[in-house]
Formats: sequence, structure tokens, C-alpha cells
Amino acid sequence: MIQTLSRKLAQSIMLIPYFSISLIVVLLDQLSKIVMSYLLTYGYPYPITSLFNLLLIYNGGGAFNFLATAGGWKRWAFTALGTLSMVVITFLFKKNSRQKLFCAALALIFGGALGNVIDRLVYGYVIDFIDFHIGSWHWPAFNIADSSITSGTVLLVLDELRRRRNAMTA
Repeated sequence: MIQTLSRKLAQSIMLIPYFSISLIVVLLDQLSKIVMSYLLTYGYPYPITSLFNLLLIYNGGGAFNFLATAGGWKRWAFTALGTLSMVVITFLFKKNSRQKLFCAALALIFGGALGNVIDRLVYGYVIDFIDFHIGSWHWPAFNIADSSITSGTVLLVLDELRRRRNAMTA
């Protein structure tokens, strides 16, 4: 019994750096959204470079404003999806706590998901403000949480490719 408790405690301590990454992502995301909501006028682009604007918009849908015109159910559906992803990630943290890159990637995704879930619960939509464009073609606006989710996903793919390459050479 003491060995089991000791093992669980050690495993939990190993997860502190990853939950710290998630916490930093959430804090940066929420702080940036508060600042941009205060500084920017909704829907009015503030050019930074010829390819980048700050543009405050509210995304009531999913990624790329998917289902934005659907009824109010989507707020709760996307909130539930984000919450479910965090539950699954917590399980994956515990199961794979020794895989540093894998857990770092999950930490980024967890932090991003939590940042957007907070928005949906508090406002009913996600606050976006990063707008890249070429001429009149604009990439859908996004935020730090979205960037964190994307970065974490890229790291997951790289980790899997590295793992497969190592398995093939072993």
C-alpha cells in the first residue's frame, strides 16, 4: 500500500512541470484577451505589418468559426468537447508521464483548451485577435490558446515520427 502511494505521489510530482506549462498558457491567453478587448475596437483592424493585424472578433463557433451560425447549443457542445479533451489529456499525462516531449505537447493542448473553455463559459464565445493576411486573403483570426493547441499538435506529430524512426532503427 505504501509503495503504491509512493509511486502515485512520484508520478504526480513528475506532472507538475506539464501542468505548469498549461497554467502559463492559460494565464498568457486570458491576459492577452483582456488587454486586447480593452485596447481594440471590435471588428476594426489595427495593422502591425503588411501581413499582420490585430483584429478583435468573437468566435461563437469552433475552429475557423465552424458552426458559428448554428443555435446556442454549440456553446455547450464546444465547452463539453474542450472539457472532455482535458480529461483525456489528464489520463494520458498519468499513463505517459516519462515521455517528456509527448507530455509537453499535451500540456500546450490542455492549456489552450482550458483557455478557450474559460471564454465560452464566461462570454459565450472565444475572443480572437491575431489576424494574418496576404493582400485581401485573411487566415481566420485566432488567439494564444489556438496557437498553443496547434503547437502542441505539431509536437505530437513530431514526437510520433521520432518514435517510429527510433523503432525502425532499433
